[in-house]
Amino acid sequence: MKGARRLFAALAGVVLVAGCAAVPEESQPVAVQQQELGQASNPDVQQPARDLDALTVARDFVRANAQPISNNAAARTYLDDNAAKAWQPGKVMNVIDDQFNTVYAAGADVPANPNEVVVVVRGTNIGMLNPDSSFLPSRSPYELRLLVRKQSDGQWRISNPPADIVMPYSDFTANYVQVPVQFFAQDSNTTVPDLRYVAAKPQTGLPARVISLLLSGPSDQLVGAVRNPLPEDANVEGNVTTTPDGALLVPLTGVGDQTPEVKKLIAAQIVLSLQAVTTNRVRLLSDGAPLVDGHEDWYYTDVPSYSSQASPGADLPGLMTVNGRIRSLADGAAIAGPAGAGVYQVVSAAQSIDGRQLAIVENADGRQQLRVGAYGGTPQQVNLFGGTLTRPTWRPTATADGTAGEVWTVVDGQAVVRVLRTSDGGWTGQAVNAEEVLTVGPISALRLSRDGARAAMVVNGQLLVASVVRTQDSVTLRGPRILQMGSLTGVVDVDWLSQDSLVAVTSMPSQPVVKVPIDGLRMDTFNSSNLTPPVYAVTAAPGRPIVVADTSGLWTASDVGEVWRPHTSSVSSHVTPFYPG
Repeated sequence: MKGARRLFAALAGVVLVAGCAAVPEESQPVAVQQQELGQASNPDVQQPARDLDALTVARDFVRANAQPISNNAAARTYLDDNAAKAWQPGKVMNVIDDQFNTVYAAGADVPANPNEVVVVVRGTNIGMLNPDSSFLPSRSPYELRLLVRKQSDGQWRISNPPADIVMPYSDFTANYVQVPVQFFAQDSNTTVPDLRYVAAKPQTGLPARVISLLLSGPSDQLVGAVRNPLPEDANVEGNVTTTPDGALLVPLTGVGDQTPEVKKLIAAQIVLSLQAVTTNRVRLLSDGAPLVDGHEDWYYTDVPSYSSQASPGADLPGLMTVNGRIRSLADGAAIAGPAGAGVYQVVSAAQSIDGRQLAIVENADGRQQLRVGAYGGTPQQVNLFGGTLTRPTWRPTATADGTAGEVWTVVDGQAVVRVLRTSDGGWTGQAVNAEEVLTVGPISALRLSRDGARAAMVVNGQLLVASVVRTQDSVTLRGPRILQMGSLTGVVDVDWLSQDSLVAVTSMPSQPVVKVPIDGLRMDTFNSSNLTPPVYAVTAAPGRPIVVADTSGLWTASDVGEVWRPHTSSVSSHVTPFYPG
């Protein structure tokens, strides 16, 4: 049943557009016009123009692959009759850069039949859409050989379509809608977004495709890192449809035996997930009755906040380390306690999301060591030393007394350690399994997401994201993904702008500050005006201005297009800003 639902989810999300200029011998790279995500192409299937040359047929076929409607009907128009009937494209879809070549094969690859040619499609694979409808970034050469045969009516058609669909980036974003499907953190009621992509057309079927993804569970990347309150045998009874009175009806079955608390979580994840594809009120039924007693119809505003724990409070303005001391980011004043008074030579620090705990890395006796304790108090020395320790990062969940009880750091770029508060108030370190990450290289920065499900890292100057998978006996960083491989290099620091997007700073003058979604589908470069490279530190948080540090001080901006403004507490000394988390 579960596998069947996953198959339905994959089949529910595939589409393409046609069109390209004819080139007699070779088509040079052409940039396809960018379209915003969710602006779908016309779904009407039209036959190709007559007398297209074989190169244009191949090129238009690649673009038409992005239209999954009617069993890839648009792409099948470029196939000969036998291929059109037999083609069963696989569940994986390759996304290539908008600039790609189509050229005629030469030499031994030239068919003997004068009515046949081999067209070679060459481009750069930037990732793939997995069967679970999540995007997996990559960077590698892509090549496809298509046998194009002249038909009896004189038209060129493809006879060997590929097993896996391929489409340019712009056609993918024009024909697919990004949906943050919501699940929950393993040990709290904090929602965790799982970025998935569903076919934009037909628009009336969008909600059903989102519900299908929810029922199929989290993407492979997040399995073990989140929990799904929807039980294994949950399903929909009939169709997800719009009722005559304008409500979106979701008729669930298999959830009737859940507790009232779990039913409220199910309602929340459904309504929050559907927010990306509908403005209708949502009618949630369980075996014909309201899923939540006394609450049949739901608006987005009816759902309480399940992400507040993943964002620092407005009363916590952030901090910064300056000349070995910790100061307020709001007014530059030294914080209370020894960390602000200069008792320690502070290298870096992290404040817990609730603001009550502070972890610092200090230089002492020729090495770096960790201290952890109450904010404003005297932090305890932890038995954790090394040549270097990365800036600490707090796990969001709290211990029995309501204070944060787990902080992470990386020792000498190789050992990821989580430091836990013990029952007697002390702190002890435990190793995190980071073998998959370390195959890429040493870790120079690590930031846990404020929902605790993921970790963003800087590894060999590259930006990585991995899921945090917890079992009773271990914690593992699993499935690391390099974001914008080949395009984003020289990364020196990173922080979480939101639960599904990152801000990174680099040593590259052309892109000192960038914004990247957690699946790496795209990258937006911030305005570099007023910055003095190199930029070496960044902090970000939901609803907060981004703060970066360069050779002249601190700068702040809230959006990609903004000009950087001097921070009110900017200092000329080497300074590292940080928001709680």
